[in-house]
Amino acid sequence: MVKKILSYCYIYIILLFLYLPVLYLMVYSFTAAELAGQWQGFSLQLYADLFTNKEIMVALGNTLILAAISSLVSTVVGTLGAIGVYYCKKGFRTLIENVNQIPVVNAEIVLAMSLTVMFVFLGQNFFGGSSLFSFWTLLAGHCVLATPFVYLNVKPKLQQMDPALYEAAMDLGCSPTKALHKVVVPQIMPGILSGLLLSFTLSLDDFIVTAFTRGPGLLSGQAQIETLSTLVQAKIKKGAVPPEMRALTTIIFLIVLAIVVIYSIKVNAKNKDGLGKHAKRRATK
Repeated sequence: MVKKILSYCYIYIILLFLYLPVLYLMVYSFTAAELAGQWQGFSLQLYADLFTNKEIMVALGNTLILAAISSLVSTVVGTLGAIGVYYCKKGFRTLIENVNQIPVVNAEIVLAMSLTVMFVFLGQNFFGGSSLFSFWTLLAGHCVLATPFVYLNVKPKLQQMDPALYEAAMDLGCSPTKALHKVVVPQIMPGILSGLLLSFTLSLDDFIVTAFTRGPGLLSGQAQIETLSTLVQAKIKKGAVPPEMRALTTIIFLIVLAIVVIYSIKVNAKNKDGLGKHAKRRATK
């Protein structure tokens, strides 16, 4: 009994440390004070100011566009790579899987520096000394960062799948592309979706790769691309973070919380339906 109480207390303390800073920002998003910790009465002024703050809106737009495109590209590349490697010979499959682990376990600063050196080298030697840094280099950096994680999410679903399904579809007259679309992809869809969400999240809050590989483009026009992470870092250098960021943090947290709750409800309902159907089958037998 004592051990159980201590384990619950440990979990609740960890959750408190994780979510207390977020709750702190959420509480002070409902006051118009410039600094968090100063309460000047309940107000929704920060939420009104958030949507009129052009600098934050541009950074938010850049962040969402970049995250959406890079997550889609990473998901397609990582999924196709996982499928291709899965059907390769064991030796080659082992080699690719080991290579895929390098960006995952490596420090992100090493990846960012490597990409920077590569883009500078290509610009100086193959593009007449011009700078290549733009939205496309930033997109490439985020795809390199996220694709290995998509691969790792799809791989277990492929291992759980019956390998005879693909061959059976081929024997029944499906072309390789149709068999992939009709048989393999539905079987590994949970892994694809989790890889998509993970790559979107990685892109959303990335700072190091963004800071090293960004250039002009997107909603920033001819100016250097600003995302939420780089904007916050730039503001911290000059002083305090804009108070409107507290409102934005609250909105993002509530949206993510709603998605998690809705997904959990759907999964629980699906599991209950599955158990109910299974019980009915057993009863009829």
